[in-house]
Amino acid sequence: MRIECTREGRTHILRPYGVMAGAQAEAFEEQVREVLGPGGGDIVIDISNLGFVDSRGLEALVSLAQLQIRNGRMVKLAGEQPIVREVLELTELAPLFQRHGEVREAIKSCQ
Repeated sequence: MRIECTREGRTHILRPYGVMAGAQAEAFEEQVREVLGPGGGDIVIDISNLGFVDSRGLEALVSLAQLQIRNGRMVKLAGEQPIVREVLELTELAPLFQRHGEVREAIKSCQ
């Protein structure tokens, strides 16, 4: 899995490509925590190019969501693919995230 990271103000925009499973999910979570650093900030994850998320991928997303909630923020997901949307809804994890159709919309909600 490849991850692009950009920033607009205090908002970190992450774009994972491929699958978020197993070791890739762990690497994703570590990279996000490193990007956030001690100062925190808002997170927008553009999941439009994410083809699959396994249980470890969900665990990474939930862990990041819980970290953000403790800091008074939320992880914002943009560009959900139907399979990812279905997994979030079936596992009842969807309420942990703010979900947006477009990345730009998610970024604006941070300001």
